[in-house]
Amino acid sequence: MDNWTIAASLATAAGTLVLAAATFAAVRSANRAARATERALLAGIRPVLVPSRLEDPPEKVGFMDDHWVHVPGGRGVAEVTEDAVYLAMALKNVGSGLAVLDRWDFQLIERQSLEQTHRDPEVFRRLSRDIYVPAGDLGFWQGAFRDSHDPHFAIARDAVNEGLHLTVDLLYRDHEGGQRMISRFTMIPNQSGQWITSVGRHWNLDRGDPR
Repeated sequence: MDNWTIAASLATAAGTLVLAAATFAAVRSANRAARATERALLAGIRPVLVPSRLEDPPEKVGFMDDHWVHVPGGRGVAEVTEDAVYLAMALKNVGSGLAVLDRWDFQLIERQSLEQTHRDPEVFRRLSRDIYVPAGDLGFWQGAFRDSHDPHFAIARDAVNEGLHLTVDLLYRDHEGGQRMISRFTMIPNQSGQWITSVGRHWNLDRGDPR
């Protein structure tokens, strides 16, 4: 009788163990499927900004002080007046989701040092309004220095007047407020006085970088 009791207990324990293993495998598989689904959903609303093409139509950009500029495709605008330094770039969203531009950071970086990391997003300048660039469509970014007591005012003014390379880091996100990304753009003056734009790096803030 004792042998039958022991055998029954062992069989029950083995069955419980098999059931637990099957449950664990099922839960693990479900978690992987959920993560894969989440990644697919996020990829479907992920924006990625790059310069527009040279043949793309210009963007008409207005600033809050009624200063207007036309930004040709694939290029930027850098203008200096007594009261302000105006910057703008023509962009294209090659991602699959709406890009919402939020903040920006201006720097002077040597070309051989462009691979360095971005600064703390907390020091970025907030746009006076959100700028939206639809998926697969064209748009723009604009920024200005107006406070002559701001150290960056003189730096930006002198850089534009001297025709130096201008580096702008743009912080943007998807329309849900997530998937924040920083893209580093460079404005390079050519011999005809135009500013050609390029993008050098993209950094993900809310997920791991692919590198």
